[in-house]
Amino acid sequence: MHGLNPAQHDAVHTLRGPLLVLAGAGTGKTRVVTFRIAELIRSGVPAPRILAVTFTRKAAGEMQERAVELLSRGRKRQAKNLPKPEISTFHSLCVRVLRRHAKRMGYPERFTIADRSDQESQARQALREIKAPTDALTPGDLLALVSRWKMSSILPDVAASHAESDREHLAAVAYRRYQNSLKKAGVVDFDDLLLLTEQLFRHHPDARREEASRFDHVLIDEYQDTNHSQYEIVRGLAMGHRNLCVVGDDDQSIYAWRGAEVTHILSFKRDWPDAKVVRLEENYRSQSPIIHFANTLIAFNTVRHEKRLIPQRPAEGEGGERPRILQFKDETDEAKKVVADLKGLLMAGGWRLSGEDREKFLRAGGKPLRASDFAILFRTNEQPRAFEQELRAQQVPYVLIGGMSFYDRREVRDVIAYLKLVANPDDEPSLLRVFNTPPRGLGDAARKALMERAVDKGVPLWRVVDDPANWPGMSEPARRGLSDLRDAVKHWRAAVGLEPLAVTVQRVIDESRYLDELTRLYPDAQEREARVAAIGELVSAADSYASRSRKATLAQFLDDIATGDRDDGDKDKQLNRDAVALMTLHAAKGLEFPHVYLVGMEESILPHKRSIDGGEIAIAEERRLAYVGVTRARDRLTLSLALTRRKWGKAKETIPSRFLWEMTGQADNPKYLEAKTGRKMPAPHGKGSKNAKR
Repeated sequence: MHGLNPAQHDAVHTLRGPLLVLAGAGTGKTRVVTFRIAELIRSGVPAPRILAVTFTRKAAGEMQERAVELLSRGRKRQAKNLPKPEISTFHSLCVRVLRRHAKRMGYPERFTIADRSDQESQARQALREIKAPTDALTPGDLLALVSRWKMSSILPDVAASHAESDREHLAAVAYRRYQNSLKKAGVVDFDDLLLLTEQLFRHHPDARREEASRFDHVLIDEYQDTNHSQYEIVRGLAMGHRNLCVVGDDDQSIYAWRGAEVTHILSFKRDWPDAKVVRLEENYRSQSPIIHFANTLIAFNTVRHEKRLIPQRPAEGEGGERPRILQFKDETDEAKKVVADLKGLLMAGGWRLSGEDREKFLRAGGKPLRASDFAILFRTNEQPRAFEQELRAQQVPYVLIGGMSFYDRREVRDVIAYLKLVANPDDEPSLLRVFNTPPRGLGDAARKALMERAVDKGVPLWRVVDDPANWPGMSEPARRGLSDLRDAVKHWRAAVGLEPLAVTVQRVIDESRYLDELTRLYPDAQEREARVAAIGELVSAADSYASRSRKATLAQFLDDIATGDRDDGDKDKQLNRDAVALMTLHAAKGLEFPHVYLVGMEESILPHKRSIDGGEIAIAEERRLAYVGVTRARDRLTLSLALTRRKWGKAKETIPSRFLWEMTGQADNPKYLEAKTGRKMPAPHGKGSKNAKR
């Protein structure tokens, strides 16, 4: 435990009863979590009796790795042979719970998890069934509303009572159709994993007790990000032994749009009256002036746990560089000059020097900089265009974080649909996706006829495809196509478990002739090679998964894909490149950079216009978002704004963000009131006016 500060030591050694660890930005949260797990085991708690839950697979993996490393120090046994605590994401935990109890909820044990494409297909069908006008509600709109309801634990039969507009009433009707269709196919979507587990615990107390009895200690990371279902699941698992430790920071709660409720961490003492509260306030990340800006800003949120970040880094220069606030003529000027400033710092940091020149630079005491030391953070997805253009012009490498995920690529989704069909033939969305891909003589008429028979018989579509008695009237090419598809799926299913997982995946790719389909669709060799390489990466992913699990099954591999960090895309790979990171403030949470540019500090951007219209609760979340941006910076922070910004081709004057006035201690400036009201204020009169400060 060498190196823990007093608050960290207290959190690590409080091993019984409810515990709230308020971990400010850069205060060593991960270190505390892993040391606490190790201390529990050292004190005699069997490792498998400890459950630690977080929000991303990356965080869970790091937590597991660090905990095992701590436990293996000084031991003769290798780390891989030590018993391990159960550390996972919420969704992975819920998959394991539901696999054990799915039948109680009316689902098969081998249910499959829908991807976005499956969901859109089911949503489109539900809208067709209720004859919804195409301009009234798109499949994407429906899925957004359904997700919002599910994250709030609103079931289809009561959604209409929560609808506030004609559009939402229409969505409530479609929600019921959508959910029934998924359930009939033995499919759950991502939000169902949490909602069904919550419902299981609520309606089947014996199942809840069985799951809770697996653990003596429960630890929840990023507790401020929990939604209603997660809150209820945590309570259900911990209410018996009450050994619940939650770690988080209400000042970094920025995911209300995903259903996160900051009230869960704010009211923890009310829910668990005997809870101990430990505050981690010593910040080891940022220079003192950056911390001062962060503390001053977040203090304007009145509903929060009282705490301040205390800088611990040795000051550089005379106390560290004060954050700069730069204003520019327009968004083009902002991008041009921010990139010029960034490139100037890079060049001064010996960027692109090599050989003898680099040696001279280092001998002279130069501090080397890489492009990856810099991040440009923005609030909206429209902002990076001008910065991308300027970075390209200045030949500065960059990555735009948050692009398409590997698993969202069309060719990868197609192969996964085949694999899901092998794991569960009743998975109707997957069957429909590969029905005629590659072409096998099964056109729209054949699909429609088979669907109608499935509806008439009240059976899943696969049961109709599997029985030639249901094929009368089909053309000879269609009959051959159905026979080929049916025989192939049965052949692949027979091979599952009898050969390595990666071999099964490769077999499905080869025998489905999917690579021939790519050759047909993509005559351009470069594009075709990229898509073939993506499929090869999927085979590698299966092999890698099997190497981590002694009894890896196809169904488990598909669960692993479905519950991965879907919003991160290829974020880790991108961040490993030596390139400037361009990303939204939401994507930046959990990261840090020596140099941060927080751009577009204007009313209607940060805070966003929707939040301004949403009142003080919404503004408080935007302030937390700005706070997250400020606390990403280690050495140097630059805040910028444009005095005009083009909207629909016309330059419009902007108003500096209220957060700039707040973090600089100028909330008594009349310009601050202008920012908050969006209206020009009359000039103050008289020398003694308290608003005379400029």
